[in-house]
Amino acid sequence: MAEKSDVRRALVIGDGGWGTTLALALHKNGVPVVLWSAFPEQAQELREVRENRRFLPGIPLPKDLEITADPLFAAQGADFVVSVVPTQYLRGIARVFEEVLPGHVPIVSATKGIEIETFRTPSQILVEVLGDRPTCVLTGPSHAEEVALGKPCSIVAASEDASLARRAQRAFSSSSFRIYTSRDPVGAELAAALKNVIAIGAGISDGLELGDNAKAALMTRGMVEMARFGRSRGALPQTFFGLAGIGDLVTTCCSRHSRNRAVGEAIGRGEKLETVLAKKRTVAEGVWTAKALFGPESDLGDVSMPIAEQVHAVLFDGKDPREAVLELMTRAPAGEMDGLSEAAE
Repeated sequence: MAEKSDVRRALVIGDGGWGTTLALALHKNGVPVVLWSAFPEQAQELREVRENRRFLPGIPLPKDLEITADPLFAAQGADFVVSVVPTQYLRGIARVFEEVLPGHVPIVSATKGIEIETFRTPSQILVEVLGDRPTCVLTGPSHAEEVALGKPCSIVAASEDASLARRAQRAFSSSSFRIYTSRDPVGAELAAALKNVIAIGAGISDGLELGDNAKAALMTRGMVEMARFGRSRGALPQTFFGLAGIGDLVTTCCSRHSRNRAVGEAIGRGEKLETVLAKKRTVAEGVWTAKALFGPESDLGDVSMPIAEQVHAVLFDGKDPREAVLELMTRAPAGEMDGLSEAAE
């Protein structure tokens, strides 16, 4: 049986599908929670309709789930904060709470991505803006559409502060939502970001109708790329072969709910990136993570990431997807775990 949460009042920043779902998970466990929206008109609609029709249709919002667009009211009395804001907007939203959120309050980051202009991860952005404080990364294979319906799901709460990881575990755990703890937030956060890039590649493979063999190879080799990059940044390679890495990768590459896979599939079928993004109401973080990986602030060094490189070329350089596949298949021969020998031992 899960331990009872000691959270007195939780604040969830971000009213998207995942933010709403996490607010519901906390509420289910008896945690008083307030859901904050950046848009007053959206907050009002959520309060009146008691349903997030835009991001989580069909799921009722309890009458005692507080919803507001006022940051001062939202932060008042909160001793547990969950940030669920798309990475490219996170810095601006964090500044809204800069003067109202006490410095001792821990933050759980449930955002997946890398900021293009700075190459910072979400938790790094939060600390830069809101000051040094305990942080935890909540990530893993978790489509909001399924979690909100009570379908079984397991994810990871990763923090250098073991007590905070356990606190997040207690706050969210239920009979359908199992939370594991980890002491590698760097690896968990990088895995969360990088798997979206690989998922776009998997979608491109689907769009080109390359078959199961090709997609399986792409996912597996993509996982090695992710682990190589993570190791170069001080992460533990084994983190990438757990829920935060391979678990989330499998879900994102294969699920009908996956925004990143859907973007890749459309491009594989011949659509242009601008056209695909114009049709989307939700954010496909992998597009911007791919841009960040090869942007001016990135420093890959000698880390080999050929799949991510080809995904970036297709998205932003107009490269033909079939040409990208050909280049991947005709690269110089290599060992399967080159650059990641310790993970293979």
